[in-house]
Amino acid sequence: MKIARFNEGRIGVVVDDQHLVDISSIAGCDPQQWPPVAVTSLIARFAALRPAIESALPGLPRIPLASVKLLTPVPWPNKVIAYPVNYHDHGREMQANYRATHRGFFLKPNSSLSGAGEPVVLPNVPTREVHHESELAIVIGKEGRGIARDDWRDYVFGYGCLLDMVVRGREERVFRKAYDSFCPVGPRLVTPDEVGDPAQLEMQLWVNGELRQHANTRDLVLDIPGMIEMASAVMTLYPGDIIATGTPAGVGPVQPGDKVRIRIERVGEMTVDVVRGTTGATPVFDTPYTPDIVKQK
Repeated sequence: MKIARFNEGRIGVVVDDQHLVDISSIAGCDPQQWPPVAVTSLIARFAALRPAIESALPGLPRIPLASVKLLTPVPWPNKVIAYPVNYHDHGREMQANYRATHRGFFLKPNSSLSGAGEPVVLPNVPTREVHHESELAIVIGKEGRGIARDDWRDYVFGYGCLLDMVVRGREERVFRKAYDSFCPVGPRLVTPDEVGDPAQLEMQLWVNGELRQHANTRDLVLDIPGMIEMASAVMTLYPGDIIATGTPAGVGPVQPGDKVRIRIERVGEMTVDVVRGTTGATPVFDTPYTPDIVKQK
């Protein structure tokens, strides 16, 4: 099943390449609810709700995808967990002497989340570049702590495309990755039965039609079972939590007017616009950043 969130926060199921159906009422969704936890609640109750959703789908009106605004699928997770330097080629290009296997993870704020129908807004930091990082998003389906590696599949609700945007520099990583719109996720969540083996997914990213990143999830340093095991060793995972798996080589700058397209095999693709914002200035970024590395192949 492909779960999308659209317009003012309604929940839909994507039924083909051009249409979705609105299942908000079946999910007990109030689009005006605050905080916006309707999809989080749906994920937690999905096993019980799925039969009713599937039986209702044939009789619900088809809504053209082209007529809706796609929002981030899970706007209010308990946390967004991100693994740095989790592809060897990205580690080599950035001359990083560590990998996610022994570095751990960091957290991104919920307020950085945005959707396929929303732009990446560049902050007013003219001394710095903002770079794209293409990643697979793993969405947790049920609560768990101390999850055994062999049990990881029991805790996955679905997958999506994710962009981890970053102001390049040497300041605290979370600070540079925390701006609003710096974590687009979408265009929908795809349940595991439609994805198959997530360790064999081709991922590509283009900027204005130029291929910048191309990798396969089999090249991850810390694999998906390992990421779930490591995160749950430290903290309880809850339905809706998002894990960003890390980016491969090919990261690079984006400019206002760019279009960034990410595609992950059997998961989907989304294209987001890059626009110039007027806020975001901070003295932390007053000093220009001159990289002390030369990207390696």
